[in-house]
Amino acid sequence: MDQLSSVLSRFSISAGVFYSGQLCGLSSFEEPNARIGHIHLLKKGTLKILERGKPDKVFSEPTLLFYPRPTQHRIMAEDADNTEIVCAEVHYGSGPTNPLASSMPDMVSIPLARAGRLQSTIDWLFEEAFSKHSARQIIMDRLCEIMIIQLLRHLMSSGDINGGLLAGLSDPKLAQALDVIHNQPEHNWSLVELSEKAMMSRSRFAEHFKKVIGITPNDYLSGWRVEIAKGLLKQDKPVGWVANEVGYENASALARVFRSRTGMSPKEWLGNQQNID
Repeated sequence: MDQLSSVLSRFSISAGVFYSGQLCGLSSFEEPNARIGHIHLLKKGTLKILERGKPDKVFSEPTLLFYPRPTQHRIMAEDADNTEIVCAEVHYGSGPTNPLASSMPDMVSIPLARAGRLQSTIDWLFEEAFSKHSARQIIMDRLCEIMIIQLLRHLMSSGDINGGLLAGLSDPKLAQALDVIHNQPEHNWSLVELSEKAMMSRSRFAEHFKKVIGITPNDYLSGWRVEIAKGLLKQDKPVGWVANEVGYENASALARVFRSRTGMSPKEWLGNQQNID
């Protein structure tokens, strides 16, 4: 299994199209407690994006717009523009603070004319969105999920990423070290072991890791373990068992790290998730 597939197997990503058609006027995505990302696909016309405290952005060619994390924003179009769009929500199994979402820019915008293989998927999505075919909603949702995976590939190859996990996977040497962390989070990885995987000296590895990914190898390992723990907790696994699965001796050890990163104990975090769901 390649490294991106390994990561995606740990973090479920689902998408759901909630609007397709002509946009006239103003639509807001400003829920203060939102926990989702958004996709806006501009098929034709002109679309204005408004974010508080930032200059307005105007798009007048077919474009993919992706907010990977919860971001308050509004979209607007004039009646005369004949603007047609498709909008979707993006949900992450462990929540919007997961390493995938965190490693992307605040907003990704890609003109479809320069989207490569993404364009064929989006063209199919447009075809379904503006038709009355049977099972249209299911196909649209699945195409959105495929499109997100293709987008991750695109961002990795273009380098348009915000450090973090995707930047590490794009680095041939760091990718080898990340691969063992991702697949064996229960192992107590030392700096020496990880640097050997990357075929670098210990000091050079530590420096390069921090420069590319933005945090130390130990911080990355701790963060990865907590994210894996979140997914297991949502499967109703006992906290003590989860602790062992991600490399901690007992529930108390996991709870200390978990609280330092989330501000909550594992049980408090799980209860909060259930209330939101």
